[in-house]
Amino acid sequence: MPELRHLPATASADEVLKVIAEDAAVIIDDAMSPDILRRVRTEIMPFVEATPPGRDQFTGHLTTRTGALVARSPACRELVMDKLVTGATEAFLSPFCDRFQLHLTQVIRIKPGQPAQVLHRDRLAWGGFVQRSIEPQLNTIWAVTDFTKENGATRVVPGSHLWEEGRGAHEDEITYAEMKAGSVILYTGSVIHSGGANVSDSDRVGINITYSLGWLRQEENQYLSCPPEIAATLPEELQRLIGYSMGSYALGYFTPPLPPGKGPEVVPPETLFSGEVKGWGDDLYTKVSTRAALKA
Repeated sequence: MPELRHLPATASADEVLKVIAEDAAVIIDDAMSPDILRRVRTEIMPFVEATPPGRDQFTGHLTTRTGALVARSPACRELVMDKLVTGATEAFLSPFCDRFQLHLTQVIRIKPGQPAQVLHRDRLAWGGFVQRSIEPQLNTIWAVTDFTKENGATRVVPGSHLWEEGRGAHEDEITYAEMKAGSVILYTGSVIHSGGANVSDSDRVGINITYSLGWLRQEENQYLSCPPEIAATLPEELQRLIGYSMGSYALGYFTPPLPPGKGPEVVPPETLFSGEVKGWGDDLYTKVSTRAALKA
């Protein structure tokens, strides 16, 4: 059985990318500080406990998937913006895009008794229409609990991103992303992987945060999961990452729906929060100001 390589949290983006180029996956140990791990658990678990199980065999009848983490959890926002992860992501995806974006945020809880998920490649979210020479995404799963083979640690087939289309994995080519809580696995959209079977007596909880090319449709609709009235309260860098920015020269502009002659026809999404277009978004700013005043 192959093994996944581990790197320390002090590793550089270049070191991460070197392993990913060869294996398509790497584990960063102790990537979360104890304080962030504690806050993540406190903030997400009420939502996780209220989430119903999956609707089919792929999503898992004993698995829950909880999204909208940017809107719901300040601590998860820190994970989304992690410098090592975003630095590696930018280097990995920049050959194929002008800007990368947040693709998905999801807490995945695998309960005892859940069978292993079918092996798959995440890039198939786009139906196989992205040519193999283009890597469309880079993914992470942050361990909120310890990941063990017994409790459903993610199954990974190192090097399978280089395989010919249609080749399946043999059992002796599959390994497990075993890691301590607070660690994170980075893996490409082209590597074969899946959730493991949980034969233990406790839940396996991980946070799946995925980044994709800025010109592709996001799996999680960030504009609905994190609507403008919430996005307006976020740091500008995070606003841009979740999609309130131009994906390229002509991708993502909008036209403010104002009366004739009262506003520009083409503006970038960032304008929504800047107040540059008078008469557009006034209600939004009122809601945000009122919410901030109530919290004070």
